Amino acid sequence: MTEQQPVAVLGGGSFGTAVANLLAENGLGVRQWMRDPEQAEAMRTHRENPRYLKGIKVHAGVEPVTDLLATLQACDLIFVALPSSALRAVLAPHADCLKGKLLVSLTKGIEAHTFKLMSEILQEIAPDARIGVLSGPNLAREVAEHALTATVVASEDDELCQRVQEALHGRTFRVYASNDRFGVELGGALKNVYAIIAGMAVALGMGENTKSMLITRALAEMTRFAVSLGANPMTFLGLAGVGDLIVTCSSPKSRNYQVGFALGEGLSLEEAVTRLGEVAEGVNTLKVLKARAQELQVYMPLVAGLHAILFEGRTLNQVIELLMRGEPKTDVDFISTSGFI
Repeated sequence: MTEQQPVAVLGGGSFGTAVANLLAENGLGVRQWMRDPEQAEAMRTHRENPRYLKGIKVHAGVEPVTDLLATLQACDLIFVALPSSALRAVLAPHADCLKGKLLVSLTKGIEAHTFKLMSEILQEIAPDARIGVLSGPNLAREVAEHALTATVVASEDDELCQRVQEALHGRTFRVYASNDRFGVELGGALKNVYAIIAGMAVALGMGENTKSMLITRALAEMTRFAVSLGANPMTFLGLAGVGDLIVTCSSPKSRNYQVGFALGEGLSLEEAVTRLGEVAEGVNTLKVLKARAQELQVYMPLVAGLHAILFEGRTLNQVIELLMRGEPKTDVDFISTSGFI
């Protein structure tokens, strides 16, 4: 990587800003693109992202910009931190200048109408680009505050993985590599749904045993679903699977957990999302996941239960009662009685 060439981060949210800071701390010039000129100006003037990451200083090496075309042309390595609902609309008009670029998705979501993951949308928009994803137990504020953190970069392109490791790896941020892009990205998207359930359970005063049961059954459920689509079950034992699931289901800093907690306190879904003030990808993911699980005939009682709570007027207590009445199956789906997968 040449010293002169900047790295791009697309998106002005909390995680995009945290990653931009990490890159700049490693001595790279960073262009952080955002749609809102007022936000860019505020970040340039105050060196802070007050809306999404209040109190965190934006590194001097991060340049907030609003000219997307110029940013894409100037950078070879591009981190995409746009909401799932906006990604296609933002990048499709500039598909021509993405040829040969390294595009790394940071967004943990699924496109509503197509059930496409973010890297699949990137591939569709820019078939000649080199695609990867970054996912793991990475709460934006903790990354920005330099809490010790590990993540996974996943791509079939080994050189892309190496470039991302070199760019992001630092004193407090460790980057592991994987070639199961699909599994890593699916883990990141699916766990958001279960974080909503975990937040509700805590708000309703359910015990630690209950939370542990929910997290481990969620892991079984999301692994079963991902494997039916061709992912490697072992990916879910790593940072992008169980690691991300634990942090998202345990931390009040997690946006999806916050939505669940608000629902558990008796707020409506609309009120809960309004209180949060930013995108909680789990709500969007839930709708498409429920439909896809039915289509594939994958047993996902927690997904069906949460859907019943949010959109069919059920309560969490009713759903847990149904779960407890369900037929006990094997604890871990991918281990035979002889102990081999």
